[in-house]
Amino acid sequence: MEEKSRYPQVMVSAEMLSEASRLCGRVSVDRTRASEIDTLTGILGEYVFAQFFFGDWRRNLVGRNRGETDFRGIEVKTSAFPFNQKLNLLVREDYAMKRKPAFYVQVVLDVNSRAADAIMPGTAAYLCGFASSAEVDRAPKKDFGSKYGGQGGYLCHHIPIVQLHPISGLRAAWQAWRAACGNR
Repeated sequence: MEEKSRYPQVMVSAEMLSEASRLCGRVSVDRTRASEIDTLTGILGEYVFAQFFFGDWRRNLVGRNRGETDFRGIEVKTSAFPFNQKLNLLVREDYAMKRKPAFYVQVVLDVNSRAADAIMPGTAAYLCGFASSAEVDRAPKKDFGSKYGGQGGYLCHHIPIVQLHPISGLRAAWQAWRAACGNR
């Protein structure tokens, strides 16, 4: 599909999936869940980003960065959803108030159904782009509901993925941010 070709992809490996499944109980957070695979989805998103950005999915901080950003200045937001360009970067309003990473990155795990309750090895993960915290704070808010149906019970800032900065520009933006912050 042509719309997908615009976004870099990483395939979820059996090894990634096995390690993520092992860590699910240890890194699960106490919040409203949109689906049964939320924690697994989030972990896999961080693995996918590490594979794309650093060339090694093991260069992640899953389980060691509780209360911190996923990667220095970068927060990865991941959705397990059939890919389409009408999807959004979603950042919960309460989360956006507590943390101000330099950048949010959107990863979409391209599952076969919006109600998917499993992620399989070989699932394509698309790196859809990034936005700054300031851009997220300015974005409109909406309750996107639950995959179970009905209201989600919380508002999310949302930016359509087609309006995100191309992921190809993230490394330069991140390096400039790090230089401005004393290379932290």
